[in-house]
Amino acid sequence: MRDDLTLVMPVYNEAECIGPVVAAWLERLQETVPKFRLLVINDGSRDGTARALDPFRGRPDVDVVDKANSGHGPTILMGYRRAVENSNWVFQCDSDDEIPPDDFPAFWQRRDEADAIIGVRQNRAQPLARKIISAASRWTVRAIYRGGVRDVNCPFRLMRASALAPLLPKLADDTFAPNVILSGLFALHGLRILNLPVAYRPRRTGTVSLAKFSLWKKAFKAFRQTVGNRWSKPC
Repeated sequence: MRDDLTLVMPVYNEAECIGPVVAAWLERLQETVPKFRLLVINDGSRDGTARALDPFRGRPDVDVVDKANSGHGPTILMGYRRAVENSNWVFQCDSDDEIPPDDFPAFWQRRDEADAIIGVRQNRAQPLARKIISAASRWTVRAIYRGGVRDVNCPFRLMRASALAPLLPKLADDTFAPNVILSGLFALHGLRILNLPVAYRPRRTGTVSLAKFSLWKKAFKAFRQTVGNRWSKPC
């Protein structure tokens, strides 16, 4: 029997906060979803993340996967491909505690209204470089796909598995920002999209993994993949 929901949570070097974050999500899911699975994918963390996840290993509602580092985007894709095989709905959130689980029940309650419900981060403070990249991603998706998703890379999104699964073969395994491309594909394929506001708070532990030079380099890769995917072979 399929789960109602799989939550996909990629993790990299979040030893300081991952325990409380997973515990908070489990509490919220237990209150909201009848049958769920929390899929935590440790992307080759080099701090104590693996040890911090030990208390959750072996639980029937949690899968902890440890793998070699491949990056945030490929790790999300791995989780999506696994989740659509086993669940009716797929939810993705990050592990940095920037968006707490409090807004999740509103997403779940309104799931019948849409194929994809995407969060819109409120009062988000970003360094200038990230603001430029976020704006460029948003306008690129609107220009070459279609409008519909307001926060194209928001890591707080609920997706119908039957709508997500046919789109995943279009994304290469090394896709840097799969959520950006999927935001465009949702609109391009005429899926029902609902944008809901979500509370945002700056990370309180850990560090952003990309240095400024690497950030611009990866942003260019994401732009190239987003544009190239638009005219790739239809799925």
